[in-house]
Amino acid sequence: MPTTTATDGTTLHYRVLGDGPRAVVLVHGWMTSGAVWDAMVEKLDLTGLRLVVPDHRGSGGSGRPASGYALEQYAKDVLAVADHAGAKRFALVGHSMGGQIAQWVASEAPARVTGLVLMTSVPAAGLPLPPDAAGLFRTSAGDRAKQQTILGLACKQLSPESLEGMLKDATGVSKEAIEQSFDAWTAGGFAQRLAAITAPTLVVATDDPFLPPVFLKQAVAGPIQNARMTYLPGPGHYPQVERPVETAALLSAFLAGNAAQA
Repeated sequence: MPTTTATDGTTLHYRVLGDGPRAVVLVHGWMTSGAVWDAMVEKLDLTGLRLVVPDHRGSGGSGRPASGYALEQYAKDVLAVADHAGAKRFALVGHSMGGQIAQWVASEAPARVTGLVLMTSVPAAGLPLPPDAAGLFRTSAGDRAKQQTILGLACKQLSPESLEGMLKDATGVSKEAIEQSFDAWTAGGFAQRLAAITAPTLVVATDDPFLPPVFLKQAVAGPIQNARMTYLPGPGHYPQVERPVETAALLSAFLAGNAAQA
């Protein structure tokens, strides 16, 4: 598996799937690794595509530094992986906190991002949680019961097998990543950057109890020019795990249209 080095020396692990001419970078969110995309990728037609799937610092096969879990650093990490993978221009797909990171990347390097898909994305402005929920989330590192509670709150159509896979993945996320990146995504604080995004953007909304469609339309799609929204009824916060077939179809349709535009 390929690895590269972040600006602060942290080892960044990623996978490459497919060998097509069009690069697509999949950016995962909090409490997961790049494995969160696996069920969707299995259902995705990779013809013409080359998927680049990083593990963020603190998760999967990447290094576990004591610090560096800020949105700006995550964005730098994604660009470092794209550079190492030879993806000069790429479509960018971000989920949850990964949607925040994708928005930062698209604002930082607009000429490189050909299209942007934001799945149940946290807004650039952040998403403060009530004290009880914040306490649960921030102290969940290495705690299977708390992580199961979080997934139970977030998901609507998660199979027992998928739940077990996600819990296994979550166990491997470092305490520093859980705590510091929670602080980062709840705070947000970079909405002023969104005017720099030029890529055609699709915001995917679901029946997510934390990020419902009306909120995503206002807080995520609204501030981004060239953004439109689609609604997938049924799943909660993890559509790529809960409904991988339908999510893969949505992504394929966007990528096909995006290629035609390009």
